[in-house]
Amino acid sequence: MSNLVTATIDIDAPPERVWDLMMDARRTLEWVTIVRAVKHVDDGPLRTGFRMDQTLAIHGVPFHVKWTLEEVREHEFARWVGKGPARSIALIEDHLRPNGDGGTHVEYRNEFKTPFGPLGSVASRVLVGGVPDHEANASLRKLKALLEQ
Repeated sequence: MSNLVTATIDIDAPPERVWDLMMDARRTLEWVTIVRAVKHVDDGPLRTGFRMDQTLAIHGVPFHVKWTLEEVREHEFARWVGKGPARSIALIEDHLRPNGDGGTHVEYRNEFKTPFGPLGSVASRVLVGGVPDHEANASLRKLKALLEQ
């Protein structure tokens, strides 16, 4: 079973600037609220197959995710696939486009699949509740604040 989180925001900065911050794996510590550590980041520019490893935490419980960039269109789109504990999988998509006012419209989508089928999905909703939605929106607000300061 999967869970879906979506969030959007408009940022008063051009897409290239938003992209550069969003895709800098080491800077995720500054704005992604659930990131606790960045363990590994491939060298070189973003490309299909690019990898990074992070430690994330929800309700204070840390877990490790190994991310691989599955698709990328510079300044527009990135799709990351993450493999976490107990064969859990996350798919994150970041869509950026000009908002018509000189800024950027950001659309964030995170679909995560819990292990153990329907039972795992029910357990996830009980344990995690609305945390992913709250954290996605809080992260985008932090990103906006960083870029607009």
